Amino acid sequence: MNIYEAIILGIVEGLTEFLPVSSTGHLILVAHIMGIKDNNFTKSFEIAIQMGAILAVLFLYAKRFLKDYEVWKRIITAFLPTGLLGFLLYKFIKSYLIGNDKIVVVSLVLGGAFLLFADRVCERFCYIGDTSKLSLSRAFLIGVFQSLAMIPGVSRSASTIIGGMLVGLHRRASAEFSFLLAVPTMLIATSYDIYKSHTTFTYSEWHLLTVGFLSAFLTAVVTVRAFIGFISKHSFLPFGVYRIVLGIVYALLFL
Repeated sequence: MNIYEAIILGIVEGLTEFLPVSSTGHLILVAHIMGIKDNNFTKSFEIAIQMGAILAVLFLYAKRFLKDYEVWKRIITAFLPTGLLGFLLYKFIKSYLIGNDKIVVVSLVLGGAFLLFADRVCERFCYIGDTSKLSLSRAFLIGVFQSLAMIPGVSRSASTIIGGMLVGLHRRASAEFSFLLAVPTMLIATSYDIYKSHTTFTYSEWHLLTVGFLSAFLTAVVTVRAFIGFISKHSFLPFGVYRIVLGIVYALLFL
């Protein structure tokens, strides 16, 4: 990986982390297209640059994190399933799932279909417009949905948004709760991976991580603002269709 590829992957991360299209899936597919070899560093890179996207959410939602304790209760409750399963399955996920473009393709297509289904359900049954009014039991169920995102291509954002809509959250509230829930989930996941792998990184690899981190942060700030504006007026239909088309096209061209 060179510095230009690190910038491109950082931009891809910032564009896709909070959209329901799978950032990990896109990073894997783009890396394969650019011919970047799959090794321990590239896997850690794909995880670590998510920290840039995390800081974008903290930057944009700082007041809410500092003042809204009711939302924090729901975030912590929703984090529990993913935190436990992620810790138990860390080695399996990194060894066998991350980097597998066949799994990504299947996950993109199936996830797109489920997103379209949840979006239609939400049109009739979503009635909770404020995440602070979400019950703790429903927050926990959203966390169960989020744990599915440990499979590359599923998308952490998509799984939590789908879970949110299926338990009654409106589209915008589901998206915002997904953003907020990303902070503890991704912060712990990236910190844990860096802790486990940092001794193997060279100076040039730390440089690549820094470049990817910064490009992810700047891109994510713009993307989150644009996404909230879009989803306040439109459905998730374009994202579901995009996932399905991308999965099919990639399978036909590269598998």
